[in-house]
Amino acid sequence: MSTVDFLVPGTWEEALAAKAERPDALPIAGGTDVMVELNFARRRPPALLDLTRITDLTEWGSDGSYLRIGAGVTYRRLIDELGGRLPGLAMASRTVGSPQIRNRGTIGGNLGSASPAGDAHPPLLAAGAVVVLASVRGTRQVPVADFFTGPKRSVLAPDELIEAVLVPPAAGPQQFAKVGTRNAMVIAVCAFALNLDLERRTAGTGIGSAAPTPIRSAGAESLLASVRWDRPLPESTVEHFGELVAAAASPIDDVRGTAAYRRRALAVLARRTLTWAWKDRR
Repeated sequence: MSTVDFLVPGTWEEALAAKAERPDALPIAGGTDVMVELNFARRRPPALLDLTRITDLTEWGSDGSYLRIGAGVTYRRLIDELGGRLPGLAMASRTVGSPQIRNRGTIGGNLGSASPAGDAHPPLLAAGAVVVLASVRGTRQVPVADFFTGPKRSVLAPDELIEAVLVPPAAGPQQFAKVGTRNAMVIAVCAFALNLDLERRTAGTGIGSAAPTPIRSAGAESLLASVRWDRPLPESTVEHFGELVAAAASPIDDVRGTAAYRRRALAVLARRTLTWAWKDRR
């Protein structure tokens, strides 16, 4: 059996230097995804890069018009400390695993896995978040809509690490819902997030587990940009919204559900979340 080197930097600068020297090193923080892959022999990296001692990654605060959330902030802290400012992300975090997983799993790890079913991805898409990537070469910011390139693939370069994610604070109601075989501790069959900006009268959407990558529905967003925000929505508009969300997806048949079921479920989730959010806007 081959050995695995274990790298333990004490600062962010040391972590970036280690990643530059060993681009084959797999970052690990909460380990809720990485350890599963190691335990089931799905991956055998030459090295692990332990980021748990980098305290900068566990901090969050204001950054201009954004909230800057360090890659090491856990789901539990997203719920407890940021639930009022980012309710959609908090809703999604509540559906992640068990309390033990939420205490360990991090937002950076969820992004790094780049899974189409990642629970944090739809609300980040709906909110228009930006991912901060860093290396010894410098720092760059990538809109989350451009971050994912395929199933478990992203624009992350071999020598880069996820430093933080920038998320605009909610400017109106946010919602998140997903379908699974049970309420928690389950990979989503499909998921949907909605963000209403009452100031700009615009909407953001996020679809999970229904395409090779998490995606938005431009058609559904355009529909809400064209309606009157000072009155109830006609039922026909709500129905059309669901149809547009379902049409944006490109799901597949797998062990968790068929493509047809996913499209149908997304339409239902879209209608429900829009109805809830539209009531909350008042």
